Amino acid sequence: MSGLGETTAVLARLRKAMKQPSTRNDHTGLIELRGFGFNPGALRMLTYVPEGLAPNAPLVVVLHGCTQRAGTHARDAGWLALADRLGFAVLAPEQRNENNPNRCFNWFERGDSVRGSGEPASIHAMIQHMVRAHGLDPTRVFVTGLSAGGAMTSVLLATYPETFAAGAVVAGVPFGIAGNVHEAFAAMRDGARLGGKELGALVAQAAPAPPRLPRLAIWHGQADATVASRNAQALAHQWAAVHGLADQPDEVLARSGWTRSVWCAPDGETLIEMNLLAGLGHGTPVAAGGEDPIGQVAPFILEAGVSSSLEIARFWGLAPPESGAQAKAWTISSPASEQPRTAVRGLGESVMASVSPHVSEDVQKVIAKALAVAGLLG
Repeated sequence: MSGLGETTAVLARLRKAMKQPSTRNDHTGLIELRGFGFNPGALRMLTYVPEGLAPNAPLVVVLHGCTQRAGTHARDAGWLALADRLGFAVLAPEQRNENNPNRCFNWFERGDSVRGSGEPASIHAMIQHMVRAHGLDPTRVFVTGLSAGGAMTSVLLATYPETFAAGAVVAGVPFGIAGNVHEAFAAMRDGARLGGKELGALVAQAAPAPPRLPRLAIWHGQADATVASRNAQALAHQWAAVHGLADQPDEVLARSGWTRSVWCAPDGETLIEMNLLAGLGHGTPVAAGGEDPIGQVAPFILEAGVSSSLEIARFWGLAPPESGAQAKAWTISSPASEQPRTAVRGLGESVMASVSPHVSEDVQKVIAKALAVAGLLG
């Protein structure tokens, strides 16, 4: 699109936005604000601020998927209940039908996937307004989204990395892998065609290097027929490269159909975690049943026996960690596609310790070489 064409499109969006009511209070309790600042993406700004919110509280930005509304998505995924419980504000940007007939965020449009332009710039302006208006902590701003909202989360983390302490992508895709609708559908179906280093370079080129890179949680159903779950691994590899980490995770844990791969900094801090749920389709995992229900089942909000929103809040440090009994439910898993370095290294060393007293030095070298080729010994 030419420069004149882009300007005309932005002006058309803004004219439509100005015709909308300045405020409304929907049935979820979110309030819409207009006039928050720069809005080249012509998005709606909906907010939820719990009564009596403490000064310097965190801000969570929640991005809906295609066909969804911002308020109902934030409520059904459990974010509004968690805001009341944990004490943070919620910003829920909403797409307009005029911008996208399916109300998808336009993460695949070049004008909506770069710093200072389109929808990312609108959301960034909303964040700045929220922080100023409600005295929120600018160092504890987080962003999460489902599907197209997850893809826009990838865009925001890449184009405004200094703004976010961490993010979470649910059933989304890596940043920079599509520049039009055709490429977007191909990426959703087939996954990224680039390796981790190439994907990481796309992020590195999207914005000036921040003082501290955001951490990332990834959630994806392995039976997702809309966005292939291989996108989750590509996204993990993209951000592993950004953080200067290896493709392979440091640890892989499993419990009842749920696999969590973890990438750590040298000091042990978890920088990336990838959660894959067996048998889950396309949507946000919730735990609507049980003694402490969080979220409610709705279109693209799926009962999974685990609340991804609560687990994401834990990863961000907004919610307490699991209890000791819950934490013990995890076991070390070593699927061939994601061998954990710590567990693998320990296995190889155990084998060598067992055989060394019983074989010659030459045989030890042969065994060690075989273990190294198999990835079982560093």
